[in-house]
Amino acid sequence: MAKVPATPRARSARSIDVRDAALTLFAERGYHATSMKDIAAALELQAPSLYNHVTAKQEILRDVMAETMTSLTKITKSALASSPDTVEQLRRAAEAHVRFHARHVREVRVGNHEIAALEQPHRSVITKLRKDYSNMFVELIERGVAEGVFETRSPLLAAYAILQMGIGVSMWFKPGGPLSEDDIVFQYGDIALGVVGGPRAVAAAKARRRA
Repeated sequence: MAKVPATPRARSARSIDVRDAALTLFAERGYHATSMKDIAAALELQAPSLYNHVTAKQEILRDVMAETMTSLTKITKSALASSPDTVEQLRRAAEAHVRFHARHVREVRVGNHEIAALEQPHRSVITKLRKDYSNMFVELIERGVAEGVFETRSPLLAAYAILQMGIGVSMWFKPGGPLSEDDIVFQYGDIALGVVGGPRAVAAAKARRRA
């Protein structure tokens, strides 16, 4: 099976420009409504010249989605590794998840709306990356339940609720609004602890709000 690159490949400055223009158009119009000619026009280039930097529109979509999931997973794993405490790990992982979605609106929109546009085997690879990412949260919450610090009846539903909250931020957050990115991240971390329940988790959220 062909594999999607696990990490971003080295690119020329022009290749980066092509990716950025395509990402904006995919997010605004959708993948199928965007042509290579549209991408070229956004860069004030002739369409044939794009093929000096990418082989196909599908390649751009594949790389955008792979790089997005790779970056998100790396950031969240780093948050998990920053504390040995299960309660604090969930808070920090949820905060990392929310912050990423607040900062990468285009990538999130494309990633959540264009899965069906990916051709095989790329769709299966990206779907697995997404599943592996959500499983990090499920397994963390399951561990918290086993330790007695979380009390949710369904770690799976709790994990999905936390993940969907973070995705939702990308749909409405605007820099310069009434709440800063840090305000939102701080509060969503506490909300995540409320989702999983348990005296320690709830107490940790309340203690930080009082601090």
